Amino acid sequence: MMQVFADRNAAAAGIERRAKLFRGLADPSRLAILGVLCEGPLVVHEIVKRTGLSQPNVSNHLRCLLDCGLVASDRDGRFIRYRISSPRIAALLNDVDALLDVVAEGVGACDNYREA
Repeated sequence: MMQVFADRNAAAAGIERRAKLFRGLADPSRLAILGVLCEGPLVVHEIVKRTGLSQPNVSNHLRCLLDCGLVASDRDGRFIRYRISSPRIAALLNDVDALLDVVAEGVGACDNYREA
């Protein structure tokens, strides 16, 4: 009986980890930042230029992405250069695009997760 509860707790913990990851990816600004970082490491002003986001917005979302482990940083002289922390992030984003090629119509029609 104890094993059943332990298995349920482990399953619930795994589901919550997945949910946290998807909440981290659910912001369009964070997805834009990850998208440009998939092309290679960049400093903040380069991210601002490529995404069209404001510098404070980029800095705020980079902090979130760093805290979640999706982005890493390296000092480059007086700048900090940001990069995706794992090539699997780029692969995940590519897989999402491939999935959207199949289910985009349903996703577009879904009213549950529309922007406010």
